[in-house]
Amino acid sequence: MKVLLVNTSERIGGAAIACNRLMQALEKNGVVTTMLVRDKQTDQHNVVALNQSLMLRFKFVYERLIIFLNNKFSRKNLFQVDIANVGTDITSMKAFRDADVVHLHWVNQGFLSLDDLDKIFHSGKRIVITMHDQWYFTGVCHYSGTCNKFQSECCDCEFMHGIFTDMVRKVFRKKQNILKGTDVTFVSCSRWLRDIAKTGLLTKGHDVLSIPNAINTDLFSPHDKLEARQRWNLPVDKKLMLFGSQKITDERKGFNYIVEACEIIRKNNPHLAENIGVVVLGGKAEVVETMLPFPVYPISYVSEQKLIVELYNAVDIYVTPSLQDNLPNTIVEAMSCGVPCVGFNVGGIPEMIDHQVNGYVAEYRNSEDLANGMVWTLETERYAAISCASREKALATYSEAVVAKQYKQVYDNNHNSNI
Repeated sequence: MKVLLVNTSERIGGAAIACNRLMQALEKNGVVTTMLVRDKQTDQHNVVALNQSLMLRFKFVYERLIIFLNNKFSRKNLFQVDIANVGTDITSMKAFRDADVVHLHWVNQGFLSLDDLDKIFHSGKRIVITMHDQWYFTGVCHYSGTCNKFQSECCDCEFMHGIFTDMVRKVFRKKQNILKGTDVTFVSCSRWLRDIAKTGLLTKGHDVLSIPNAINTDLFSPHDKLEARQRWNLPVDKKLMLFGSQKITDERKGFNYIVEACEIIRKNNPHLAENIGVVVLGGKAEVVETMLPFPVYPISYVSEQKLIVELYNAVDIYVTPSLQDNLPNTIVEAMSCGVPCVGFNVGGIPEMIDHQVNGYVAEYRNSEDLANGMVWTLETERYAAISCASREKALATYSEAVVAKQYKQVYDNNHNSNI
C-alpha cells in the first residue's frame, strides 16, 4: 500500500508537525508513504513539493486579497477563513498517480482550491481527510465558535460580511456538490471535533472518526531535569512553568489568562510566587517579558525536536490557556516527557488531560481556576505520580504504533466506526 499525505507545509504549523509525525509512524509500521507539500523546509527524501514559482505566491496573495476586499478592507479576520478559490491541480503529479490512498490534511492558503479537491475526490483513489480544524465541514472558517450554521447551510457569516455577501453560501454549496456521491472518510484528531463534525451537513453520509496525533515516545521521553536546565541556562532553584505558541500574541492562544492567573498567584500564594519562573517559547516571546509578575525566560521559536525535548524536561508543568483548540501537539509532547499539563476545559484538551490524574483541567476562561491548577500541580505531594501518569497516557494513546494501527485500518476500509 502506498499512501500520499498532503499538507500545505512540511514543518511549519501544528497540522504540518502532526502530518510529518504520522508519516514517520506509518513508515515504521510497514506503510510506504510520501508527503506532498507546497512549502518544503527540509531535504527529506520522501517529501515532494510543488515547483516553486511566483505563481504560488500570487495564489496565496490573491485569495487573501479577495477576503480583504469582501470585508471592506479590514484585516480583522484575514486568516480566520479560507475560500479556496485558487490552488494547484496535483492529480497529474507522479506522487499522486502512484498512491493507493490520498490522505489530505491542512491544504489551505492557496495550496488546493475547491476545484482541485473536486478532482481529487473523483479520482478513483481512496480518500481520507484528517481535520485539524473545522474548515472541511464549514463554509469558510477554521473555528466556528458558537455558530452552528454549518449544520444546515453557512450564510451571513460573522467572519465575512461585506461586498460579496453571498460568498460564504456559494463556497458551502460548492463543497456540498463536490462531496456528493464520494466515499470520503473524515478523521478528527479529537473526539470533540469528531462529535461536532458529525452534526454538519457536509459530512452527512460519510464516516467521521477520531484518531489522535502520533508522537515518537522514544524521542519525547523523560530526562534529567537538572541537566536540561543547565543546557538551557535556566535557574535550578525555581519551579518553572512553560507556555508555548507559534505566535505568542495570538488571541486564540489565551496568553492574557496566564497573565491574570500569575497575578492571582502572586497575591494569594506569596510563598510560592517567590520561587516561580515562566518559560515562554515562540514567536515574539520577548514581547511579553514585562507582562508577568514572575521572572520570564523568553525563547524564540525552536524547530529542532531534540532541543524541544530538552526544554520540556527542564520545566515542571506546561500551561496551555488556549481558547480554541483541537488536539494540541504541545500537550502530547509535554505528557510524553512526563510533564503534567494545565489547560482550560475546551476542545480536545479534557480528552488529553485527566483532571488531577495527569494534570489539571480548569474552568473555561476562568483565570482564578487556571491559577488554582498551576498551584495545585506545582505543589501537590503527588507530583511524581502525576508525572508518571502523563507519560503512561502518552504511551497508551499517542505512541506511533497505536496511531499507525488505527490509520492502517482506515486505509484498508476495515475500521471500527465507533473510533
